[in-house]
Amino acid sequence: MPNYDTSLIDTIRAASRKMVRELGFMRATLAATDYPPSAVHAIMEIGARRSLTAAELAEFLNLEKSSISRMVRKLIDAGDLKETVSSGDARAKPLTLTPRGRRTLAAIHAFGRQQVTSAMAHLTTMQQEVVVHGLTAYVQALEDHRLGKLATPEIQVQIERGYVPGVIGRVVEMHASFYARQAGFGQFFESQVATGIAEFSARAEKRQNGLWVALLGGLIVGSIAIDGEDLGDGIAHLRWFIVDDGVRNAGVGRRLLTKALAFCDQQGFTAIHLWTFQGLDAARGLYEDFGFTLVEERRGRQWGKEVVEQRFMRVPPCTS
Repeated sequence: MPNYDTSLIDTIRAASRKMVRELGFMRATLAATDYPPSAVHAIMEIGARRSLTAAELAEFLNLEKSSISRMVRKLIDAGDLKETVSSGDARAKPLTLTPRGRRTLAAIHAFGRQQVTSAMAHLTTMQQEVVVHGLTAYVQALEDHRLGKLATPEIQVQIERGYVPGVIGRVVEMHASFYARQAGFGQFFESQVATGIAEFSARAEKRQNGLWVALLGGLIVGSIAIDGEDLGDGIAHLRWFIVDDGVRNAGVGRRLLTKALAFCDQQGFTAIHLWTFQGLDAARGLYEDFGFTLVEERRGRQWGKEVVEQRFMRVPPCTS
């Protein structure tokens, strides 16, 4: 099992508990109905599939058959469900919604859509996409674990080279958010990143330069650039290497770095340099895995706040 940061695990658990409370699952009834959460979900699943047997419903809801039997009986007695005998198999008794059940389902959907719409209004378009992709991936992982499916080492992220619409703003956003938390960097740093990536993007297509982005369902979740011009002397400058919080520990950074370094080796650069600062242990470990070594360390303020700046260098195998 991967050795995930316990703070990350605890943050996800805390967010999950809060979401359960905010969605109303701690109450006796759900979605402005008189029914508990299990009954509300039963109505929704039967409505989505038009008919289900009690056994199929138990599988969908991950509940014991005895619990399903009691719940189904209450919904039939209340007039929301009806049970019929299958023409092909007398033992199968499909459950369907009655007219009253369809009205209940419509009210549940209206309540849920309003709840989600109101919450999403507080998020930017980019944050909305993060929520969609993150929740979808997380709930699929929970189901895969329950069903005993083998974990996949990487999420389905596509790596593309070159300019992608929105890349300048997204690279700035990811840097500003991450380094504000990690090091307290502020406006000076964000402006510096914005100026730099905007200037570089105009020459990213030149032969000696490269820009790669990681895309998850159209959302930019990572970036890395090789600037083959600014340092001169055949030295490549690795810049704007960042991975979104939602895909950390999923191999995305390693894939981006592999692409960038393969490009450097093909171009025949004599060395690759990058600047970072003390305390980013996970990033340092990744750099060292790829052959970078620490060659310079000093106190400085190149990012607007004093830190112990570090310069790493990698000499390609053919020139070492």
